[in-house]
Amino acid sequence: MGPTSENGDNAAARLAAVRAAVARTAREEGREPGEVTLIAVSKTFDVEAIRPVLEAGQRDFGENRVQEAKAKWPALKEEFPAVRLHLIGPLQTNKAREAVALFDAIHSLDRPSLARELAREQARVGAAQMPLLFIQVNTGEEPQKAGVAPQIADAFIRECREEHGLAIEGLMCIPPAGEPPSPHFALLRKIAKRNDIRGLSMGMSGDFEQAVMLGATHVRVGSAIFGERSYPA
Repeated sequence: MGPTSENGDNAAARLAAVRAAVARTAREEGREPGEVTLIAVSKTFDVEAIRPVLEAGQRDFGENRVQEAKAKWPALKEEFPAVRLHLIGPLQTNKAREAVALFDAIHSLDRPSLARELAREQARVGAAQMPLLFIQVNTGEEPQKAGVAPQIADAFIRECREEHGLAIEGLMCIPPAGEPPSPHFALLRKIAKRNDIRGLSMGMSGDFEQAVMLGATHVRVGSAIFGERSYPA
């Protein structure tokens, strides 16, 4: 089911409120608001729900699935050529070529087989045509969740860089539901710092201000902009 018209009508106002909160929190931490990229997570929302957010000037969007993004974004990117599309959900190895062609950033590099496939794509298209790559770290070590365990993150970063020749833009995490997110954000920042990685993709609708306080460079905000999602039964 698509979003209601009310959600679409209010999206621009909600976007403005989130932008203001990001900017305020950044300034309180002595940071420039421009240091934080706000990714509007448009997964499950249709083109008519996305359009008011585009018209309000938002240009970074996040999607969970390659196929869903392919259905929505090529035409929108022709209309709004400055759009930057971020894959924030798990990436199947056999979708790597499509993802490289469609997305400007991939936030879910999480295993050697995917690193190898992305390296093959890099050899095919050239490093300049590759999306920005973020390694997903499973900071809560949850068995049902994607991401490399914190204790092997350093080794995986080295493998991506040295064996596969991949440039790593940042790290990403999704803290466990029901736990305070700040310790997970702090852990991700610590791993990034010791590996000389600048990007930190962390923080969602309920905790993006805490993420900005702890150094997030990218926050992934969906329902606080688009409203609650209606998932298929």
